[in-house]
Amino acid sequence: MKIKYHKNIKYSYYYSFFSFFGVTGLWVIYLQHAGLTLFEVGLCESIFHIGSFLFEVPSGLLADRFSYKTVLVAGRLMSILSAVIMLLAQSFWFFAFSFILSAFSYNLQSGTIDAMMYDSLIESKQTSDFPKIISKTEIIFEVADTIGVVIAGFLVHWHFELTYVIAILVGFLALISVLFLKEPLKTAQIQIDTEKEAELTISELIRSSWRILKKEKFLRNLMIYQAMIDLICTSYYYYYQSVMKSNNFSGVMISGIMVISSVIAVIAISVTPRITNRFSQLNILRFLIVPILGLIPLIFFRNGIIMLLLFMLLKALSAIVGPLFSNYYNKLIESKQRATLLSVASVIFSAFMIVLFPVVGWMIDQVGFAIAFGIIGIVMGVLVCSKNIIQAINK
Repeated sequence: MKIKYHKNIKYSYYYSFFSFFGVTGLWVIYLQHAGLTLFEVGLCESIFHIGSFLFEVPSGLLADRFSYKTVLVAGRLMSILSAVIMLLAQSFWFFAFSFILSAFSYNLQSGTIDAMMYDSLIESKQTSDFPKIISKTEIIFEVADTIGVVIAGFLVHWHFELTYVIAILVGFLALISVLFLKEPLKTAQIQIDTEKEAELTISELIRSSWRILKKEKFLRNLMIYQAMIDLICTSYYYYYQSVMKSNNFSGVMISGIMVISSVIAVIAISVTPRITNRFSQLNILRFLIVPILGLIPLIFFRNGIIMLLLFMLLKALSAIVGPLFSNYYNKLIESKQRATLLSVASVIFSAFMIVLFPVVGWMIDQVGFAIAFGIIGIVMGVLVCSKNIIQAINK
């Protein structure tokens, strides 16, 4: 008997909303409230990326060994436990352990719900609906994340711990959504995703990454360029929360900033196809450096309005970088190498985050937010003018 996919998709939408609910999005402010320095905050994020990298292959094996529902349930339980620890933790090491559990939860969820939806469509012979369903899932993600952050903004100055209480409750709602899903047969699993065809071990991924980076110089430089932009956008987005805290932004103001920045990001994503149709890919990639160089004036003008405008600008840049580079990679890379090379790009970004994210936090602790990012803008400008990066964007 075929599964009626409509119910599976409906409950998958519920799951996506609850699992991506961004109520813990202001975690930098939360950890500062708990007494951690920005360097320690950066270390927590590094630990998350280390855990995510180490768990990537084991989580894939679990997805192949057990049912989709089992993996999703395990992921939600890890997420709930992570939130409980964040709520009760009193020291850096407990917070770090919470980030490890969060990384494991992220890996267990990553790709699993999409695969389950696709399998359900296969059994109903309605796979043509999948692109529309995925697009709707992305919209749900953006809405859930924004609503969660807005709620967190209102709670910053009033029982901030409630954000993690809400996260726990929402985690249970996601868990309930999973229980209503019907496990599809995996008869057509081989058609789902190329990443399911040949799981790489961690050592194989590292060796493969090294070989590709050594041989494909242009792609290597391009991936490094993307990782640098993503690092700066991500660092600015999270560490700007420290500016909000130090300047005593009201909850309403924080929520308003997050809503406006999300709207700008959605607009940026919507106009990206028009931009790519009008301008060459390489000209667009060259132009991406302009917002980063806008950090330089922060050294001389530690102005709150400039910092806020850059926050909005870099949020929009972060939203369009992924699709732009993904499109370019797909044009450059043969299909048989695509999955491996995209994994390499992910590994490079993780390496940057593991090493440099806490360094940025340390710099802010030492010289302040504006000067730290002003220095980063200067360093980025120098690197762009260097031979290697120029090759990546001028070939």
